[in-house]
Amino acid sequence: MSSVATQTLFTRFLNSPAGPKTIHFWAPAFKWGIVIAGLSDLQKPAENLSLSQNLSLGVTGLIWTRYGFVITPVNRLVSAVNFSVFLIGTTQVLRILK
Repeated sequence: MSSVATQTLFTRFLNSPAGPKTIHFWAPAFKWGIVIAGLSDLQKPAENLSLSQNLSLGVTGLIWTRYGFVITPVNRLVSAVNFSVFLIGTTQVLRILK
């Protein structure tokens, strides 16, 4: 196997502990669907949204954002998607409470 210095950036990403050959990549990649769904809910009237569902999205998004930084290997993709879930959940909660 070639040394780290001679590997391309793509090869290092491909073979990293949190790269696309592992679940650490694909689980958060598919979780972006929740963020997209939340963004599409911005078009709906706030009275049609669930307070408990969006509150739980915000709280779990915050918890799992921290988790992405404390696990080994550190997974910034997990943190990024979960921070986005936190933001969209919190935004919807504020819309509902308004």
